[in-house]
Amino acid sequence: MNALIYSIVQLIHTVINLYIWIVIIAALLSFVRPDPRNPIVQILYRLTEPVYDVLRRKMPFLIVGGIDLSPIVIILGLQFIDTFMMRAFLG
Repeated sequence: MNALIYSIVQLIHTVINLYIWIVIIAALLSFVRPDPRNPIVQILYRLTEPVYDVLRRKMPFLIVGGIDLSPIVIILGLQFIDTFMMRAFLG
């Protein structure tokens, strides 16, 4: 049972880290205004925009002077969840 829990926690850890990188890449792409018809850009926006929209509705103060800080909040939240989960389950 311990090996199963370890495997599940490691899988969730990997998915969280992958999503953090997706958020970072999407945030960096927003500075250069890529072609919105590019399939990679569409995939990145489809993966991140739903989470951004929820945060923007719940916390409208995250947009400061035209700069959207929701990627930072998402990254910090995911890192908190990841660290808490790793410490709680793996000690």
